[in-house]
Amino acid sequence: MTIKTPVFELTRREMLAAAPALAAAAPALATGKDADMLEMSAVSLAASLRRRDLSARELMLAHWARVDALNPRFTAIVSRIDRDAALKQAAKADEDAVAGRFHGILHGFPHAVKDTAPTKGIASTQGSPLLRNNIPTTDSLVVARMRDAGAIFVGKTNVPEFALGSHSYNPLFGTTRNAFDPRKSAGGSTGGGAVALALRMVPLADGSDFGGSLRNPAGWNNVFGFRPSWGRVPSIPNSDLFWQNFATSGPMARSVADVALLMSVQAGPDPRAPFAQMDDPANFAQPLDRSWKGRRIGWLGDLGGALAMEPGVMQTCVKALAAFRAIGMTVDEAGLSESAEAMWRTAVTLRHWSVGADLQGFYDDPAKRAQLKPEAIWEVEGGMKLTGPQLAKASEGRTRIYEAFRKAFETFDFLAMPTAQVFPFDIAQHWPREIAGKTMDSYHRWMEVTLPPTMAGLPTLAIPAGFGGRDGLPMGIQLIGPRNADLAVLQLGHAYEQASPWIARTRPSALR
Repeated sequence: MTIKTPVFELTRREMLAAAPALAAAAPALATGKDADMLEMSAVSLAASLRRRDLSARELMLAHWARVDALNPRFTAIVSRIDRDAALKQAAKADEDAVAGRFHGILHGFPHAVKDTAPTKGIASTQGSPLLRNNIPTTDSLVVARMRDAGAIFVGKTNVPEFALGSHSYNPLFGTTRNAFDPRKSAGGSTGGGAVALALRMVPLADGSDFGGSLRNPAGWNNVFGFRPSWGRVPSIPNSDLFWQNFATSGPMARSVADVALLMSVQAGPDPRAPFAQMDDPANFAQPLDRSWKGRRIGWLGDLGGALAMEPGVMQTCVKALAAFRAIGMTVDEAGLSESAEAMWRTAVTLRHWSVGADLQGFYDDPAKRAQLKPEAIWEVEGGMKLTGPQLAKASEGRTRIYEAFRKAFETFDFLAMPTAQVFPFDIAQHWPREIAGKTMDSYHRWMEVTLPPTMAGLPTLAIPAGFGGRDGLPMGIQLIGPRNADLAVLQLGHAYEQASPWIARTRPSALR
């Protein structure tokens, strides 16, 4: 049955509800040229810097001032470097530009790296006191690629402790607050990146994703986050290149074109990654326009009622599907042959094993174990109980999940479902304990909706769906494509964005 959806357009009342007034007076923000720079897309900034219409130094100053003005309230960026050191790097980028030495497409961009990624010379803590003084001497591969492309690293973006959970709080830096309502969660684990983007503290953000870490915070902050096909952005360093193939790095931005720009930097093979995709990453930097007339999207929604959803989530997402109809596509109900409960059991088992192995060394030391949060201990102890036959059964389950998606793609070109099962919740709450009367039995059960695409290793783009629920807060949609159809997913997301002008118009109240 075809889903009938009205044309999506935010009313004035919805716009006001989406951006509640802050109790404290807003700080003075940039005006004039500085404000214009902060609103520019990354694509436009890259072109302007190359033409030398803008300098890296003035770009750095504008973004630095924005962070000074808003970061104390939102805690998006942490471990900032010295301001003079940042300006010195920007001045060097300008000198190189004058001499015609452009380092890459991100030449002169101020950038804060997600605090899970090793970054040379900058504290890389993963939000844990155990890594408070961890200052790497080398970059991870994705960080090295951004540095080589000309990015200037000014600090890190905040995360949950060890990136566990989709609420970015930790004992080192505190809680990242939602860009549209600082009383609410920003999501996670790329919560700091999403808020920094939404508040124009950085032009682009990088992140990583296992259980929705690039998807949920994007949906909750009205930006775009992309989980690539596994292997598209190689994970180096990695102690296990063959079995640990769940988490992947990826880009986040305020437009799909900007997402694709950063993908062109992050993606590409590496001899140390045996399953890396071999496609030329420059393909992502090409224009994204194409026709979608006659193509089909399957709406997975709440998996036939199997997933508990806060009132308003489904309505907000279904309303947004009208944009796909506006570009000539059909949207129909869809389902998967593997049950939601079976997919959950598979995901929990494999996550226990994967996350537990990563944290085992901390757990084995009683003094360090005492500093781990309960969710981390739960993952390690869950992994320690697993047997070989249980892991084999879970691997078979993952195969069935992939096959369920493959079968669905025989009927549909793309699939879609919400980015989360609840709207942003109160920052004092560690995680939702129940949804619509259904008890959540783990710290990530409320994010169950993101795990099937992860288990299948599929390219998934989080796109803003609109604002809803009791408080008029942001929600997103996961746009899922077949294996390795990363470019097609971005092209479709771009078309959706062009048919949804409200996305670019809707800004956090802190920017007004």
